[in-house]
Amino acid sequence: MSESHCDDLVADCRLRAATELLAHTWDPVVLAALQTGPRRRRELRAAIGGISDKVMTETLHRLSANGLIDRRTYAEAPPRVEYGLTALGRSLVDGPMRALGDWMTEHGDELLDAQERSGALDWSHAARDVRS
Repeated sequence: MSESHCDDLVADCRLRAATELLAHTWDPVVLAALQTGPRRRRELRAAIGGISDKVMTETLHRLSANGLIDRRTYAEAPPRVEYGLTALGRSLVDGPMRALGDWMTEHGDELLDAQERSGALDWSHAARDVRS
């Protein structure tokens, strides 16, 4: 099936695979935290805040399995492990994620206002965080 026929079977569309990369709450957060360069696990957790060790492990495994980050082990005492963006991960962060961030900067108030009006989501604390 070619990409031009994506509308025929939307479930098989590559767009679905792409959006899955951002469907997990912590995936884009970890990717964004790595945009400045490789970090150790505890540095990531400190920079992110609010992520449990279990969820961090799951997120790092998922991002690695998708080829977006790599794990570098250094033979030191004590052993040191760092996580960093791969070229593929960098292209996601610098491309679609940056574009989505720009869109949210421009249209975030409209989006949050619509959500608040619909009552579909409780964005009361998120709205304050985004708008401040």
